[in-house]
Amino acid sequence: MAFDLDMIKKDYDRYSTRVAAARKATGKHLTLTEKILYAHLSEGDAQTAFGRGVDYVDFAPDRVAMQDATAQMALLQFMQAGRPKVAVPSTVHCDHLIQAKVGATEDLSTAKDVNKEVYDFLASVSDKYGLGFWKPGAGIIHQVVLENYAFPGGMMIGTDSHTPNAGGLGMIAIGVGGADACDVMAGLPWELKFPKLIGVKLTGKLSGWTSAKDVILKVAGILTVKGGTGAIVEYFGEGARSLSATGKGTICNMGAEIGATTSIFGYDGKIGEYLKGTQRADIAVLADAVKEHLTGDDEVYTNPEQYFDQVIEINLTELEPHVNGPFTPDLAWPISKFATAVRENNWPAELEVGLIGSCTNSSYEDITRSASIAKQAIDKHLKTKAEFTITPGSELVRYTVDRDGYLDTFAEMGGVVLANACGPCIGQWARHTDNPTRKNSIITSFNRNFAKRNDGNPNTHAFVASPEIVTAFAIAGDLTFNPLTDYLTNENGEQVKLDEPLGIEMPVKGYAVEDAGYQAPAEDGSHVEVKVSPTSARLQLLDPFPAWEGTDVTGLKLLIKAKGKCTTDHISMAGPWLKFRGHLDNISNNMLIGAINYFNNTADSVKNELTGEYGPVPATQRDYKAHGIGSIVVGDENYGEGSSREHAAMEPRHLGVRAILVKSFARIHETNLKKQGMLAITFGDSNDYDKIQEDDSIDITGLKEFAPGKQLTVVLHHKDGSSESFAVNHTYNAQQIEWFKAGGALNIIRRQMAS
Repeated sequence: MAFDLDMIKKDYDRYSTRVAAARKATGKHLTLTEKILYAHLSEGDAQTAFGRGVDYVDFAPDRVAMQDATAQMALLQFMQAGRPKVAVPSTVHCDHLIQAKVGATEDLSTAKDVNKEVYDFLASVSDKYGLGFWKPGAGIIHQVVLENYAFPGGMMIGTDSHTPNAGGLGMIAIGVGGADACDVMAGLPWELKFPKLIGVKLTGKLSGWTSAKDVILKVAGILTVKGGTGAIVEYFGEGARSLSATGKGTICNMGAEIGATTSIFGYDGKIGEYLKGTQRADIAVLADAVKEHLTGDDEVYTNPEQYFDQVIEINLTELEPHVNGPFTPDLAWPISKFATAVRENNWPAELEVGLIGSCTNSSYEDITRSASIAKQAIDKHLKTKAEFTITPGSELVRYTVDRDGYLDTFAEMGGVVLANACGPCIGQWARHTDNPTRKNSIITSFNRNFAKRNDGNPNTHAFVASPEIVTAFAIAGDLTFNPLTDYLTNENGEQVKLDEPLGIEMPVKGYAVEDAGYQAPAEDGSHVEVKVSPTSARLQLLDPFPAWEGTDVTGLKLLIKAKGKCTTDHISMAGPWLKFRGHLDNISNNMLIGAINYFNNTADSVKNELTGEYGPVPATQRDYKAHGIGSIVVGDENYGEGSSREHAAMEPRHLGVRAILVKSFARIHETNLKKQGMLAITFGDSNDYDKIQEDDSIDITGLKEFAPGKQLTVVLHHKDGSSESFAVNHTYNAQQIEWFKAGGALNIIRRQMAS
């Protein structure tokens, strides 16, 4: 039986009228993306057509999902909203705080002990406010959502940038900050700029070593890390219909790496099979009844150039396996060219660790394909040269692959099974290494490979590939090895070659599990006490941010002029800092410590204009705050790329930073800044970035006339007494300007609930 079946029925019951209204309003045939978006307008039936990349639109998502690291702050904010219960079905998933160190059993036990007060808080707040709670060990949020909550034609937001994983089941699922989740849980509309549309036509069919992972690795190479910004990617064609549902999920998951708002596939037989296989046949029956609305119109796919802003075509029959990296997920190498790239770039060819699993590639199909390679290593007497780890995506998958013998196969070839959690994918990895300063290479089936992402080591060259390619590389221990063509020497001195992987989409005996790890909320949560100790170092109740004082902002100090890539990992690191995700003041001690200072090419070293000395970024900003002085952060292109963590917006706000001025923003981070009442502005001319000097005093003027589309002005007062000014842009609409004036969106919510 599916969760929230009544809600899904209501969704499907209104689809015919909502889609008809959208066709009338737009005067054209519709893509799947447009059908779902127009079907979820908070206003009801569409009255007008919306401009892509232009109009801000209010939506009514069906549900909210949160992982434990981001749920803490989201729910601390929700507690201030004054509601007795969440307005839409919502869940919490404990997957981010489990550190991979020894193995699944020991690591899970340690996490339950170390994180007890956080888990107790999340369980109690879920119990009180009506959220479903998935215990530590239950699995990674996106795999659990795919198995239990995702449904064709639905709309979901989640406090994790890989929420789009659910697009594999035909759902618009978008990663957001906790403030957005708080809005929706409080019953308010959720705002999004109506996205542009990128169509990806898939022809042919995968075979051999090539997998669904290679589709998104190829697309990442085409579009780059920001080529999908402001757009939803819709996959279609015979090739799309041939992919398994979990393969579709893999592609949608890693669509976050091209900056896409989300990615989606239309409802088809493969999705129907997966729904039935995960005990949701009732949803498949409902979806079949409205299936014409759960895919794009035929005319759209016949003439895609007329309906999408950009169209890409990929022939799956001709697609090679890919390896992407290092240091960025869009540096794409076909396997036939990868060895040459390794040699020419002098990347460490010796592979130290291969890691498979994570939210991106931990399905039953992924595990079986990888296990077929591992079994060959055993049968062909090959000794695995690199460390090898396996991260199941959920307890359902882990239990089932264990029952079917695949975990035994991995163990026999030397693999270590980690807990059903994010682990090394997000930096929660106590890596075993004898020299952390040595240049080294790892390869994963994860989604991100930014410097220091997995193990905190800037010398680690991380590459991304499919689980089966990762497994083959781990056996070889050599990145110049091509498993499609090359031979290996086994323990008997014989030359042997790996055969193509073989996988099973759905378990022949069906999925099985003893305890999936779900805890339902209390029927009446009014008497449940939320557990937050006033002396806790892990949790801290929030105070509202102050409202705008009604004047221009003047006399700002330059906190840091960040050079080059500045992701949310640079702004608010994960890894050991995850334990402070529920304590804003404590986690603010990691603010921007990974960003490179333009003036000295050093991380976490900025000039304190009050003392003239260089010191850590957070300490410098705390000194400014103590003296009542505001500051500004300046950044480069695509500032805030990466994870959806709102802490990267809340920490500067908490410590007294008044504005973030950059060449361009990543979408989620810009929204997060706006939600927290921060001024997020961009250079009118990117060359003005070069004008900012280390000792400048900076004013931002025009705020009294702050209006949509109207530029503000930045005035630089240089140390030599000279001044210069330039125009800056913003994307605030009228509602977002009210957030700024109120000191944050949550302040407005609280006011509305009180009235």
